[in-house]
Amino acid sequence: MIPRLVVGNWKMYGTESEAGALTRNIRRGLKKLRAVEVAVAPPLTSLQTARRAAQGSRIQLAAQNVHWETEGAFTGEVNPRMLREAGCRFVIVGHSERRRLFHESDQMIAQKLLASLREGLKPILCVGETLQERRKGITARVIRRQLQVALKGVANHDIEKTVIAYEPVWAIGTGRHATSEQVSWVHGRIRQILGTLFTGKRIDRVRVLYGGSVRPENAEELAQTPGVDGVLVGGASLKAESFLSIIRHFALIQGPEK
Repeated sequence: MIPRLVVGNWKMYGTESEAGALTRNIRRGLKKLRAVEVAVAPPLTSLQTARRAAQGSRIQLAAQNVHWETEGAFTGEVNPRMLREAGCRFVIVGHSERRRLFHESDQMIAQKLLASLREGLKPILCVGETLQERRKGITARVIRRQLQVALKGVANHDIEKTVIAYEPVWAIGTGRHATSEQVSWVHGRIRQILGTLFTGKRIDRVRVLYGGSVRPENAEELAQTPGVDGVLVGGASLKAESFLSIIRHFALIQGPEK
């Protein structure tokens, strides 16, 4: 059985001291929770602080962004090797905020994903539709395009190292979240699309997460939703109590055999 995965994306919140305290509090609360993987994605300046605070625990580190080049004159950017040496195991690529605010294209995201895989990082590829796209009934078409472009060039033996996170843009930071029926339907479409892009049983080992106003109040329902292998948590991951509450639901309710 592949363990479910709960990732906390801290975005641009928290100083180094706050990141250290939050990591230690999460660490203490994880002692009695098993059968679930946990990762946190602090701001870049707090990666080392979080790494020290998590040392010896099951908390893994994720980066919030990455550049696809190995080196060069790219002011303000970091490459996959830098992140791996900083202790990261995962890296988030294609988050809707990066697409919307920083105009990242599907092609840029594809480059980031491939570069991360080459360096041994596990990319968390975010896909999802806007409210307008959902109202037009083109959710599946949008997600198919995002997956096809981002995963182009990924080898069959590498696809199981990739995590997919479905995050409907209209639910991020809005307090709204997709219903369990909507989530289950989209996750099913994601697996169907993966089946058209890759061969063999490795795609059965790809974890598909849900992200979009995930909170303790809806975590139990999400944990019971077919096809949900974990969650990508935003604001609720900034407090240990609420993040641990979410983790607890995914630790208690096991996913299907794969």
